[in-house]
Amino acid sequence: MTPTAGLIDSHGRTLRDLRVSLTDRCNFRCLYCLPETEAAQNFYRGRWAHLPNSTPIVQQWVPKSSLLSFEELERVIRIAVHWGIRKIRLTGGEPLLRHGLEDLVARIAEIPGIADLAMTTNGFLFPAKARALRDAGLRRVSFSLDSLDRANFKKITGRDGLPEVLESIRVARELGFEPLKVNAVIIRGLNDHELESLVQWAQEQQLSLRFIEFMPLDSARAWLKEVVVPAQEILARLQAIFDLKPLPQSDPSSTSRRWALPGGKGELGIIAPVSEPFCGHCNRLRLTAEGKVRTCLFSVTEHDLRGMMRGGASDEQLGEWLKGVVWQKEARHHIGEPDFVQPSRSMSCIGG
Repeated sequence: MTPTAGLIDSHGRTLRDLRVSLTDRCNFRCLYCLPETEAAQNFYRGRWAHLPNSTPIVQQWVPKSSLLSFEELERVIRIAVHWGIRKIRLTGGEPLLRHGLEDLVARIAEIPGIADLAMTTNGFLFPAKARALRDAGLRRVSFSLDSLDRANFKKITGRDGLPEVLESIRVARELGFEPLKVNAVIIRGLNDHELESLVQWAQEQQLSLRFIEFMPLDSARAWLKEVVVPAQEILARLQAIFDLKPLPQSDPSSTSRRWALPGGKGELGIIAPVSEPFCGHCNRLRLTAEGKVRTCLFSVTEHDLRGMMRGGASDEQLGEWLKGVVWQKEARHHIGEPDFVQPSRSMSCIGG
């Protein structure tokens, strides 16, 4: 199986980044993803009249028997790396809910050709697994942290877990995970009043903070453009207080614009998929926990890789099939356009 070229789509983009979801389950119920708590649904219905006052939203989980096994995940990643993938990010749901995760990390870390192995987590379970993951070969970790106010954190996530997440960040730094990134989804009327305090905290902690625009990937389908805090508004507010120094864009496929925080202590990034789409340089491919390939976070079509594997396809056949799927990658998402169709599954099911 010798690749004549990498994974190239019909728009000339070469894919290098594979996001691998390990489970659709999560121990948080975030407002922007799985708003199942009463507080979350009250928050939405109190602001957006288009939401029906119907039965609570409850996510239907994928049966565990349908999840890709570690052996299958390793095989897919080996094939993808053979065809040019260089970055692997483990996601969920919450990836730390997958039993034996450190064993999978060790398998992946041994695959030649991977330049970057990272994980995104809400951090709640991280301290107990951190050392084992580091020893297994995980080198980078990103945490979700949308509020530094304990009550607001609980309102957003449905869990009183702020102390645990802050402890996870401390442990990650102690163990040498680098660079250490923290992601915050910003929603108008919910946590946009914390922009400045989050940046101040990131400066004090000397870490990389990423503000992410609210995207239409919530199971409640409550997203409205009016509650998106656009990148330019975020930047204008912060520049009025902090001396932000623009950082060069070393990777054209990067999702964020970046600034150094005052004194070189920490870094700010803003990811703006709604107001400033970066689709033209997208090099990402996604694998859901049950083995479906998605060529865009907002794809309405999923390609059944698990069926191919379990049907007896060879590595060469899977590689050629993957090339064909990548060729179909969408030119862009259509958020805010009249023909936009929200994906049927939430972020937890897709994997970030």
